[in-house]
Amino acid sequence: MSQSLTHAFGRNFLGNSPKWYKLAILAFLVLNPILVYTVGPFVAGWVLIAEFIFTLAMALKCYPLPAGGLLAMQAVFLGLTNPETVYQEALNNFEVILLLIFMVAGIYFMKDFLQFTFTRILTKVRSKIIISLLFCFAGAFLSAFLDALTVTAVIIAVAYGFYNVYHRYASGKDMSCSHDLCSDDPVKDAARQDLQDFRAFLRNLMMHGAVGTALGGVCTIVGEPQNLLIGSEMGWHFIPFFLKVAPVSMPVLATGLLTCMLVEKFHIFGYGAQMPGNIRSHLLETAIKMEEKRGMRGKAKLIVQALIGLWLICALAMHLAAVGIIGLSVIVLLTCFNGFTDEHQLGPAFEEALPFTALLVVFFSIVGVIHDQHLFAPVMDVVLSMHGQAQLAAYYIANGILSMISDNVFVATVYISETKMHFTQLLGTFPGVQDSVALMERLTDGHLDRAQTISTLPAAIQGQVTDMMNHFDKLAVAINTGTNIPSVATPNGQAAFLFLLTSALAPVIRLSYGRMVVLALPYTITMSIMGLVATYYFM
Repeated sequence: MSQSLTHAFGRNFLGNSPKWYKLAILAFLVLNPILVYTVGPFVAGWVLIAEFIFTLAMALKCYPLPAGGLLAMQAVFLGLTNPETVYQEALNNFEVILLLIFMVAGIYFMKDFLQFTFTRILTKVRSKIIISLLFCFAGAFLSAFLDALTVTAVIIAVAYGFYNVYHRYASGKDMSCSHDLCSDDPVKDAARQDLQDFRAFLRNLMMHGAVGTALGGVCTIVGEPQNLLIGSEMGWHFIPFFLKVAPVSMPVLATGLLTCMLVEKFHIFGYGAQMPGNIRSHLLETAIKMEEKRGMRGKAKLIVQALIGLWLICALAMHLAAVGIIGLSVIVLLTCFNGFTDEHQLGPAFEEALPFTALLVVFFSIVGVIHDQHLFAPVMDVVLSMHGQAQLAAYYIANGILSMISDNVFVATVYISETKMHFTQLLGTFPGVQDSVALMERLTDGHLDRAQTISTLPAAIQGQVTDMMNHFDKLAVAINTGTNIPSVATPNGQAAFLFLLTSALAPVIRLSYGRMVVLALPYTITMSIMGLVATYYFM
């Protein structure tokens, strides 16, 4: 009895994760207290960071929240940080938490309009190169104002819906019966090659769209969670953020779109697959039926969603309120004018973002350990000992490499907080500065004019403080672009890529981890190099 109960506890621990992964997490939990009391909290803290990055890198085996959360809780119990520090980190980044809760939920109610947009592109445009560019650009534009995960979810829904329609058609099944999309056994022999081509075609479009979310995500303060986190630390609103990042983000956007066109034109890295003509005809018929079924009420809903999309863009551009509050206004308007009045209709909108919101607070726990144990002091000393453009390049490369293997939000959180702490300490070395923390808060307050704040300082240090803050701005841009651009290399760094890889669509179109890395490779090379060149020469 006791043996079977022990077995049950083992099965329940981290659920369906591989046994080796469970044993690794247990080993971490046993090792950490030993390290704290033998080699000290500094070494134990670095080991904890490596363990946490391991949970992020293994996100396909187990979502990082359970295992990473256990490590974070243990860190608090071991005294590597404390609950007050974790709470303060979360409080300092409350605007980011509001963004995830309300903006993502708000965009959920715009899915009909987004699906309509991508469906039109897929069925009306014949040129594969133009379709690819439109998917990539639409993904970029929408992700600059909306949540990248939601945009990716919409693209997935469109592709999955059309694949479902054709696979059933090719298998001689209708929409009413149960059907396994992963199995090709019932597919007619004459349709097998068309189905393979259609899978390759959809894999291409999914990657173009996912890369597009990264291209647009780097450009604005709402494009990715780390953008808002960096922007709030720097006191940048929507327009200032866009302008600060533009010297890097715009050349990278052009490079990404050019790469999209070239890989399709020259059929390299697995791109260039065409949609068979008979499939296009069948999908077009399906799309026409879907539009007829929508009716006048459906058309009215699309119009409302388009108008509220314009409201969202204008409200963000003019910074009428905090980003999360604008997201809440989108929820209110869309639910009101499109008839979502039952509580059960609202719940699913929040399901997508809340797991990552919880994981973000776990990030803050690990950041608390880094701060309390001064773990990054040696690293920051090395990077900050560099000067000028070399330092910007070093920041970009360091953030890029880390973001390829772990979550880019975590990397950005660590670097921007540590960098701000360093510059705050540097402010304290200037003569006449009494409270460097309070001064940094004023210098990075988006509601205050920085030049006016600097004018209140002693004349002898005004020029030095101005130069220092300008350089701090550039480092913040290097952190933002470094975490956003090279992270397209693997699904580990980009949440949209991971979402696509773990979706129901990935197995049916045969999109594996390795195949995704290969498809992302040309984008990784061209965009990362352009990002580095722009950081070094244009900043």
